Amino acid sequence: MPDTKSRTDTPAIYAELQHRLLTGGFVPGDKIMSGPLAQEFGCSANTVRDVLLQLSKVGLVDFAIQRGFRARQVSRERRSDIARFRVLLEQEGAVRSMRNGGLTWEASLTAAHHSLVHIENQIARAGDGAPIVGIWSDAELTFHRTLISECALPPLIETFESVYMQFRQQMVGLENNCVPDYFHQIIAHHQLIMDAALSGDEARLRREIEHHQARHFL
Repeated sequence: MPDTKSRTDTPAIYAELQHRLLTGGFVPGDKIMSGPLAQEFGCSANTVRDVLLQLSKVGLVDFAIQRGFRARQVSRERRSDIARFRVLLEQEGAVRSMRNGGLTWEASLTAAHHSLVHIENQIARAGDGAPIVGIWSDAELTFHRTLISECALPPLIETFESVYMQFRQQMVGLENNCVPDYFHQIIAHHQLIMDAALSGDEARLRREIEHHQARHFL
């Protein structure tokens, strides 16, 4: 767990709470109390509430007047819907990046993929990803961010960020034991996406992105 003693400013608190929401630090549906968190971070309860409101805007926290904040509920139906929307965004962003990015984009994507595969192989061999699930989640996000990074459509990138975070929260909440078999599968999926991205074949890239998410569709 990241050190929270020095996390007293709003961006740092946001990053820490986002991390917990994406890595199982809160049970889905559980109430999130601003008082205890304010004491933990050494800030005001209003600061924590402001951060939780921001997290509710990106879909990671539910908020209701007079009921407060709760970690977002998870369901296979919601995960399916998010996965399908994610495919649409990522396909368009990746294809546009393939057209625009050139050698610099290819080099960045290759570096991001290399880092991701190293972490996934470590988890697959160890058979227990819990200690480094946060590191893996960050590396996977970096790979997918890089895949769409040269699409030249800032609203698409902004939307993808929110959708990816919601998807990751749903995944962690629903998959209690996803290693090592899970990682053996996604290592292969990420390699296929990587190969397609470097091939220049737009249809192939679209297919591999959908294939990567298809297991989540209902």
